[in-house]
Amino acid sequence: MCYWSYNPPHFLRNGVAITLYTAIWASRNWERTTKCPEPPYQEHIFIGGQSVPIFGWVAIPENPCGTIVGTYGITGELDNQWFLKLLGRKAYAQGFAVVLFDWRGHGRTAQLSPTLTSDGLYEGEDFIRIAAAAKAMGCPGKFWFTGYSLGGQLALWAVSLRWGDWEVGRWGDTITPSLEVLGLEEEDIGGAAVICPSLDSKRSLAYLVKQPFGRYMEKAITRNLKKLAWRIYAAHPNSIDPEAIARVNSIWSFDEELVIKPLGFSSVEAYYDASSALQLLPNLQKPTLIIYAEDDPLFDPAIVPDLQLACAANPMIDLLLTRFGGHVGHISSKACQRQAQDPDPWWAWNRILEWLSGSVG
Repeated sequence: MCYWSYNPPHFLRNGVAITLYTAIWASRNWERTTKCPEPPYQEHIFIGGQSVPIFGWVAIPENPCGTIVGTYGITGELDNQWFLKLLGRKAYAQGFAVVLFDWRGHGRTAQLSPTLTSDGLYEGEDFIRIAAAAKAMGCPGKFWFTGYSLGGQLALWAVSLRWGDWEVGRWGDTITPSLEVLGLEEEDIGGAAVICPSLDSKRSLAYLVKQPFGRYMEKAITRNLKKLAWRIYAAHPNSIDPEAIARVNSIWSFDEELVIKPLGFSSVEAYYDASSALQLLPNLQKPTLIIYAEDDPLFDPAIVPDLQLACAANPMIDLLLTRFGGHVGHISSKACQRQAQDPDPWWAWNRILEWLSGSVG
């Protein structure tokens, strides 16, 4: 398959500039960029790993060609995640069934359960169980897992899982059923396609707080994480310590105060080492597309060579590494759109849908 090179408008050839432009401009104007209408979503409550209820939306077109299961990044909820909703519109218009969900600790899933996030350790199984339930609802295989930023890490965990007849779960003593027990077959799982996935939280957080823009973003994310925690406390007051929430003053301290103890980790470092997606790449056995920008201002640039090495060693991974694009940006110039014959400036989603269409065709 031929992939066209990526180029942004000239004034967005900077990682910080395109990241801010996408977050500020696109969030207000994205609907003007697409002619695809909102799919006719139905609300559904899935049951994820550890019997955690997961809130989601499901839309099934006539004669669907496959199913996309996706979620978003570190904070937010379905109603305000416009970038994920954009994928839903474009994918449904191209004949895919679409399943979008609030992951653990987010949105309406947080109203249903006080279970906090685990950065992929349990969310990978959530993806699989959502796919199994969606299949029973009429969504066809192949199932393709997607996400961006931290959501991309979750999707990589989903496609990394090994499913024996019955095996002890990787974390704790929970029993993980085989795909057959869930109603899936091995060939039902297509693979993953992710944009700017988080790959090494420990390195990237250390890098982030050393940069002026990074410190600004870290504080903004921390504020949103605290709001998330207070919402969980309001819905489930006996499940979370309000004094611990009050002590949170960084992303690191959020995980230290609220996340690692229930997961059984003694330190944030151990938690980040365990949940890092970079370690998963050499062993992925399903087709995987990773779109990543060298100028992503949220992640340590030293990760890029490690990403290249891991992907080069695994023929199941297609890496689209671009010079520009920022963090979950990749807005294309008019010339780039014409060259790729894209209907809109959303270069990354267009490449993912192109890749998926080639995989299911």
